[in-house]
Amino acid sequence: MTRDARTDTACRIRGDGAEATPRPWTRHAVSRRAWLLVGAATLCVAAPVRADPRTDYMLHCRGCHGPDGAGAPGAAPTFRGHVAKFLAVPGGREYLIRVPGTAQSELDDARTAALLNWIVHEFSAEQMPPDFKPYDADEVARQRHTPLLDVYAVRGELLRAIDAQDAAPAGAARR
Repeated sequence: MTRDARTDTACRIRGDGAEATPRPWTRHAVSRRAWLLVGAATLCVAAPVRADPRTDYMLHCRGCHGPDGAGAPGAAPTFRGHVAKFLAVPGGREYLIRVPGTAQSELDDARTAALLNWIVHEFSAEQMPPDFKPYDADEVARQRHTPLLDVYAVRGELLRAIDAQDAAPAGAARR
């Protein structure tokens, strides 16, 4: 394409080398094309999604624990009617932060805390201790970087403590 400054027109060169009929070259047409390109480029760039705990669960936990928190026997424990019981025994609260799926998650500390709170409320609200204090980013930051070296042994101890607590008379004091 060649440009004729005298008439402010653009001419196409035909295949035989001759110029085709000139057409007006306006700044408005160029501007409109530029804005269309900007708009198309904007659509191609994925906008960040504001994640909420339910979305984080679906993206980071659902694969093992299932969409309903039921888990997978022998692979991932259930959350349903059970996860909040860990909050009532010494070390259980920390365990939920330090378990590898939580501690090694790519989520930042604030989103991890929000996810833990959501899991407890969503899957085990009836078992939640009356003095439950929601997780926060500072607590998650303090706990998640201390590796849980023997997950099964720690989980076994906590489950025994939960069973003992469940077997205690209804009026017995709970933590």
